[in-house]
Amino acid sequence: MNAPTTPIRSRLDKLRTAMSSAGVQALYVPSSDPHVSEYLPARWRGREWFSGFTGSMGTLVVGARRAALFADSRYWSQAERELAGSGVDLVKTGTGALKPVLDWITAELKAGEMLGFDAQVVSLAAAQQIRSAMVAAGIVVNGDSDLLELAWPGRPGLPTEPIYEHVAPHAAVARADKLAHVRDEMKQAGATHHFISSLDDIAWLLNLRGADVTFNPVFVAHLLVDADAATLFLAQGKCSEALQATLASNGVRIAPYEQAPRALGAIAGGAVLLVDPRRITAGLRDAVPAAVRVIEAVNPSTFAKSRKTDAQAQFVREAMEQDGAAMCEFYARFEAALARGERLSELTVDEWITEARSKRPGFVGRSFNTIAGFNGNGAMPHYHATPESYSWLDGDGLLLIDSGAQYLGGTTDITRVWPIGKITAAHQRDYTLVLKGMIGLSVAVFPRGTPGPMLDTLARLPLWQAGLDYGHGTGHGVGYFMNVHEGPQTISKAVVEPHMAMEPGMITSNEPGLYRADQWGVRIENLVLNVPCDTPEHGAFGEMLKFETLTLCPIDTRCIDASMLREDEIAWLDDYHAMVRARLAPMLAGDALEWLNARTQPLSTSGRESSA
Repeated sequence: MNAPTTPIRSRLDKLRTAMSSAGVQALYVPSSDPHVSEYLPARWRGREWFSGFTGSMGTLVVGARRAALFADSRYWSQAERELAGSGVDLVKTGTGALKPVLDWITAELKAGEMLGFDAQVVSLAAAQQIRSAMVAAGIVVNGDSDLLELAWPGRPGLPTEPIYEHVAPHAAVARADKLAHVRDEMKQAGATHHFISSLDDIAWLLNLRGADVTFNPVFVAHLLVDADAATLFLAQGKCSEALQATLASNGVRIAPYEQAPRALGAIAGGAVLLVDPRRITAGLRDAVPAAVRVIEAVNPSTFAKSRKTDAQAQFVREAMEQDGAAMCEFYARFEAALARGERLSELTVDEWITEARSKRPGFVGRSFNTIAGFNGNGAMPHYHATPESYSWLDGDGLLLIDSGAQYLGGTTDITRVWPIGKITAAHQRDYTLVLKGMIGLSVAVFPRGTPGPMLDTLARLPLWQAGLDYGHGTGHGVGYFMNVHEGPQTISKAVVEPHMAMEPGMITSNEPGLYRADQWGVRIENLVLNVPCDTPEHGAFGEMLKFETLTLCPIDTRCIDASMLREDEIAWLDDYHAMVRARLAPMLAGDALEWLNARTQPLSTSGRESSA
């Protein structure tokens, strides 16, 4: 197909026609929705529709002459492939960086020209940055530009899947208790009302789940909480009469989804409204009357849901056992098929690993698209094989598998790398450096309240010492039968902010990596839980935390150059494998048990059997 007739070019032409009619010279199209979500319902995947880029994060700006897609290093290879011939340029940026986008716009537009964006899908924090930068450059800003509606024929409507309760015992904290906690936090902040748009906060707070967003058990809604009651704004038909009655018993009533802005506009003067500027859109903020005082702070539910209770942590451990057993069954089947000479593909990995998990108690679905990347595909951190584009596992090299699942008692996310055929000393060196970084973070002891970004260096140090690095964060928070990416904590190069403090009960990924473009990728990932740590000083210098490793699956020792590991690193790995074997062996039999025993043999000669 010739470039001028590609679907993306045609779509951009329609969009530019709509822009011209509106007097807009450039349009800002983020990866966002009215809930500032990371993973989007189909209706709000405008950036994907008009660029062809399918990655989960990125920003599209369409100008009258040029269009650009801004993406960080996780997506560069994917974006270059998907944008080819589209008329959209790739601009490589850092993770979550807005400044390069604003710099491009101010360079593209002249003073007096207009930038359009839809304030209903742009966070308040981002809109404030955009408006400030454009005013400084003399560029006019129009936040009422939902031009996608005019240029997107057949645009999907609101999701219609019904919602359901997350019930005891897995819902270990009652809805009434969660609402009481949030109201206590509102009172301490001096707020009479609290408006929540973030889907994971709403689902967690009300002990409800849904299926409006692929892989995330959430539903499209807004929530307005006051001192005595709460209103859940929801599309018609999503909540059964029985569930409405249950919610009503906790003071929660249902209202039509589209009435949320009107409800904000009806808040009486003198009220004090609490909103999270990162998790509410500028359009909804603009609906609040001037007579209402607004407090901008992180949603109290964001902090509360990140700190898993002891009961929740135990359910997560049980989910990890089920997940680990499924992984063993998958890998035993997979390696046996390879040994028989069967020809397998990256698609086979996704199919078989999901099949193994689906047989486990409490399984609900995948927590994200399985990443199975062989050799060069593994060098793209967010690669996803499709029936139209995938590789066969032919020849020699490394296979990276990043996958996860949703269980009623927890959310999993695990990455392992496996040798296919013969591997080289260069493969082993890269793998071992990543493993050293993962172990370095695993054994960390740190004061409670330490910002997560301060721990990032521990995982990168072995790579830095070899002149290497990776472009993504080391760790993201993980929800409880919720989003696989959850704040407020992060272990990354992010600029430190107070809300990033590490607290007991938080679950975070530990996933350093190394990627050689078009050659191979290495990433080793476990989920870890913040737990109290007693030290020789017994708290004299403050409360200390450490990580409990939750993920249960062997780390392939065939890829390790043992000469690069210190004795304490070998001891950690042997102890981890002893724990994995002890926890998973009772759940397995036959080939899977045999595989587990073979893959958890001590790397050292001492054969340590103590728990990790």
